[in-house]
Amino acid sequence: MKLLPHFPRFLPLLLAITLIAPEAFAATRVKRSSRIPQLSASGKTVARKGSKATVKGAKTSSRGSGRAAATVRGASNRGANGRNARFARTGKLRRIALRGVPAGPSLIAGGPWLEPTFADSTSGDRVDGEDLAVRRAAVDALGALNGSVVVADPATGRILTIVNQKIAFSSGFQPCSTIKVYAALAGLSEGIIDSSTEQRIYGRAHMNLTTALAKSNNPYFANIGVRLGYDKIAHYARMFGLGEKAGLNIPEEQAGGLVDGPPKLGGMGMMTSFGEGVKLTPLQLVSLMSALANNGTMNYLQYPRTQAEAEAMVPMVKRHLPIQQLIPELTPGMLGATEFGTARRAGWANSDPIFGKTGTCTDRESPTHLGWFGSFGEVNGRKLAIVVLLTGGRYISGPAASGVAGQIYHLLGQQPKTTSASLNPPAVMLPSDSTL
Repeated sequence: MKLLPHFPRFLPLLLAITLIAPEAFAATRVKRSSRIPQLSASGKTVARKGSKATVKGAKTSSRGSGRAAATVRGASNRGANGRNARFARTGKLRRIALRGVPAGPSLIAGGPWLEPTFADSTSGDRVDGEDLAVRRAAVDALGALNGSVVVADPATGRILTIVNQKIAFSSGFQPCSTIKVYAALAGLSEGIIDSSTEQRIYGRAHMNLTTALAKSNNPYFANIGVRLGYDKIAHYARMFGLGEKAGLNIPEEQAGGLVDGPPKLGGMGMMTSFGEGVKLTPLQLVSLMSALANNGTMNYLQYPRTQAEAEAMVPMVKRHLPIQQLIPELTPGMLGATEFGTARRAGWANSDPIFGKTGTCTDRESPTHLGWFGSFGEVNGRKLAIVVLLTGGRYISGPAASGVAGQIYHLLGQQPKTTSASLNPPAVMLPSDSTL
């Protein structure tokens, strides 16, 4: 009460603090974001003082124009009025050119990437021989994201749909953490790991295979590569389909790639945890997922171009993988990924179990940020293998790809049950020297 008579003398000071503090805070925010391109009052995108990049407005460019005109949709501001909201409002793209860098490919705002996060992923696709119900679900789930979806029938090897065939038929991308499925199978085959025994990963920390797969633990799988060495890892990688075409009579398909020795960047640890030195295609990953769903039988992928070809297609066995006893050791971790791990977005709307593995990294050759998800599951009594590969900027990730796949499973689960699986003809084993 004694302070009340003196309160008026503090009133001007309080008012000054109230008026000055927001401006000082705003100035601090401007300083922190000085390198982020902003929109001027005229609507043109400019770089702030001290920025290392300048931004020029660009008209919307199609994916077919090539990476030299790579762009990103959305502005640099975030939140409710962020880049996604701005893209929905304006539909415009923008690109960044670095000062002092010769004319060439532009960089995506927010990272060293050339591929846009959003694009028309159906442009240029040929769909005459596809399962149109499956394709419709895949296109709806992918939405405006820039990426590819491949769905196959594990029992026959038939590719039911390929959304964004340009990406699916490319020379391949770094597999990121999806390589851990290959590494796990190699470690299980050599008997150095199992699903329940905990392995030391660093210090006093230990983890078993199920948790390592579900949580995508890097040290666990790096340790497999170091212990087995290049020769054994390469042997199993080729056995499971890396470095070769997965399809039969698919002329557009490419064989990916496998480095000839331990990668220079990170050695075997990076190879078996991030896929360093490996180029993986969506078709190769869907082939392995199909083999896991098919109890180790790897069928050639076949992609009918007409409905008549689809009806006359006969399954062709590529090889029988010696993994029948290993699959029960592997699948708990893949199920854990969708239930409590990195792929939780895939399982939230689906009652049937989904087995999968995510992958997130930057492919330096593209360069683009990648979000992988390889999976298999059952929908209305029919087994399916679904692979999603997203490309773009910082918001692309394996968990995001798992959400797309989960939506595909969900949409297909709402359709009437099909009896086509019971009509599959018996598979034929091709000679080992058959033309791929």
